[in-house]
Formats: sequence, C-alpha cells, structure tokens
Amino acid sequence: MAQMILSSVGAAIGGPLGAVAGATLGAMADQALVSALSPARQIGPRIPELRLTGAAEGAAIPCVFGRARVGGQVIWAARFREKRVEGRVGGSKGQKTTAYAYSLSFAVAVAEGPIDGVGRIWADGKVMDMTGVTMRLHRGTEDQLPDPLIVAVQGDAPAYRGVAYVVFEDLPLEPYGNRPPQLSFEVFRRPRVPGTVGLEERLKGVCLIPGAGEFVYATQAVLRREGLTRTASESIHNGEGRPDLVVALDQLQAQLPAVEEVTLVVSWFGTDLRCGQCQIKPGVEHLAKETLPFSWSVAGVDRAGAHVVSLKDGAPAYGGTPADAVVLQAIAELKRRGLRVVLYPFILMDTPTYPWRGRITCAAGADGTAAAATQVNAFFDGEWGLRRMVLHQAALAAQAGGVDGFVIGSELRGVTTVRGAGGAYPAVTKLKALAAEVRAVVGPATRLGYAADWSKYFAVSYCD
Repeated sequence: MAQMILSSVGAAIGGPLGAVAGATLGAMADQALVSALSPARQIGPRIPELRLTGAAEGAAIPCVFGRARVGGQVIWAARFREKRVEGRVGGSKGQKTTAYAYSLSFAVAVAEGPIDGVGRIWADGKVMDMTGVTMRLHRGTEDQLPDPLIVAVQGDAPAYRGVAYVVFEDLPLEPYGNRPPQLSFEVFRRPRVPGTVGLEERLKGVCLIPGAGEFVYATQAVLRREGLTRTASESIHNGEGRPDLVVALDQLQAQLPAVEEVTLVVSWFGTDLRCGQCQIKPGVEHLAKETLPFSWSVAGVDRAGAHVVSLKDGAPAYGGTPADAVVLQAIAELKRRGLRVVLYPFILMDTPTYPWRGRITCAAGADGTAAAATQVNAFFDGEWGLRRMVLHQAALAAQAGGVDGFVIGSELRGVTTVRGAGGAYPAVTKLKALAAEVRAVVGPATRLGYAADWSKYFAVSYCD
C-alpha cells in the first residue's frame, strides 16, 4: 500500500517530464520505509531442551551371539551444546541472521559384554555416516575403565563393567532435526567356550585380497565420470558410505582381534605362458575411464599405456592393477591401525583359460639348453619383466616409509625348474640377484621372502 501511494505521489509531483524519475524516487522512499518496519536481524528458532530417546528405566540389555542388529539405551548424556551462527541474507549488505546449531555428547549401552566389536550403525533407520564422528567403544570387559569424557564432565563415573557401550563426543544434531537420533548397532560377538581358545583368537596374520581393482585399496572416495553430470563410485560399494577398505579393516579387527600382520596383495598381469614371450604389466579394466580426484597411474604408466584386461561374458575378467596412489594409502592405513605390513607383488595370468602362473615355463624342447636360460633371463629382465614389477613395488614400500615384509615372487614352479646348459637353474640365480636388489631398496629391517607352491617342497625329477 505504502509503495503504491508514494510512487503515485512521486509521479504527480514530477509532472509529465519527470513522471518516471518521480515514480522511481517514490519507490526508493517506500523501500526505505518498509525496511525500517522490518527487524534488523532475523533470528532462527532455538531449542529450550533436548529429549533423549531410547532411555528406559529397567530396560533389558541384549545378549548377542554371532552377529545381530540391536537397539541401544542411553545411559549418560551431557548438556547439549549450542553454537550461535551469524550470517546475512543476500550478500554482505543483506539482512543479518542468527541461527543455532546443536551437538550432544552421550553414551549408549549396546549389549551384554564382552563383545568383539560394532559394525554398521543406523541413525533413524539409515546407515550412519561416520565421517568426522568421534565415537569410542567400550567392549564390556570386566576390567574396563570409565570413559574419560564422562569422568571429565561428571568428576566421577562408573565403568559399566560387563556392559558394552559407545560414547559419542559432540555429535552434530542438525542432520537429525536437532535432536538425538534413534540408534541401532550391528554387534559382533564370537561364541566362547570356557577353557578353550577359538580360531579367531589364534589367527595372527591374514592375506588381504582381491589384489586386483584399480581403486579397491583407496581410503578416500574415488569417483568415475559417467556423463556430463553423473558419477559413480570406484571405492565405496557398501551401505555405510565409507571406503570399502576402511569398512573391511574395521570388520577384520572386530572379528579377528589377534591379527597383527596383513599381507597386501598387488597384482600385475602375465600375458603368455612362454617365459621368453611373457610380459608382466599393470592392467586396467577399460581404456576410457575418467576418475576423480586423481587418475589411474602405475609405475609411470597411465591408462593409455596399460595392459587392458580381457573380457569374459562381456565384462573384465579381472579388476585392474591397484593404482600406486591407493597402494600407498592402504599401507598408511594398515600402519595407522598398528598392523604390520607385508607387500606381495602378484602375477595374474590374463591369457585364454586364465591358467595358474606356475605353468609359465620355457618353450618345448628348450629345457637343459642355453636357449632355456635366455628365455628365463627375458622373463626377469625384459622391458616388462618380473624384475620391473618387483622393484617398482619395492620402491613403493620405501616411499610409504617402509614395510615389515616383502615377497619377491610366488609359485613360479615352471620357471624355477627350468634348467640351462650344464643343469643349472637360471631362475634361481635370478631370484637371488633380485632379492639383493630389493634389499638395497627396502633396507635391512624388512623381511624378504619367496612364496613357494606346495609342490615345490619335493624333489624335481626329470625323465631325460
């Protein structure tokens, strides 16, 4: 109404020639009046109190055997924290705004202890994104200590011995409508027989596979472009929204708590069973693939220069070679968890029928001749020989700050039983020389080994 009146007055005062200018001045005056009537700052809603859900007096505590999804009971909560957020609407000269963000520290009893660990967590029925969330798990042992946060807030606190519980520290509540979410937990607990030690408590080391997959060992989100605006994940294929490797290692340590050492398998691809013609190259699943935030690269070779994995039933027969960048990420993550790392260069044969690499050997009729030694030497020292793969991965180990163990080869039964002239075994000589080169790269603290096939523990017999 005011704008209409003042604009009309301005037009009348301005006369025919100044009607446009008068109307504009009237509109500006009206805008100033309207702004004067509006509040100087827009203040968002505040929450007077937070109500905790899932806290019932005398509620039963679940007892899990195996793996189960259970709801929790809140057993402690601090006062919620309120953070004032200042801003403006419409740029630096717009109306000032004040909003409020809330976070809460609280503890949730999960199950009767002791448990082995917690897997996925659901918040309001959806898998919870744990990125940036600070959560501590107390497994419910009879000797567990009070949580340090509860002690810091309360001054004194029970240890809740025999009860497995988790403590969330300053959990942001905005994603849940500024209220604590309804939580449920995937709980792991192995059956225990008094006086016995189960297999899970005995296992000290595991082998981490698949060993193939361009970004399978990434500890961050890696995306591939599938169009102008669409992307798909290369490293996250689970309901938690976290990298597959991180989820897998969490499950490993929850279910096999005695594991101390992980052998990390990294595969390149063999192209021929004839050792003189065999190339061992890093491979990719597709030549045309654009990925973010970094591109695939191994040993200085980009996607265009890599071996392209063959197709089986219209799909790649293998995942590609893990990119150097994600191998370094995997080694760092394993070390961060306090696990020893053994790096294992591995050959996958990408030839018809996908044979075992132990079948790589010299050409028919060459065994026992100088030609056999020449072919074996080509297998090790060619442009894409075994030596190049092994030394490159040894360099990655050194770049990662070192590893605890390194495997220089595995199950090369056919090659290592080939004889040169005079009955010597040229592959054995080459492996010894390769071990010395790797030692110079990785240093004296790293254990070196060769992974033999079981059949190599017997004598080699020849029918000449």
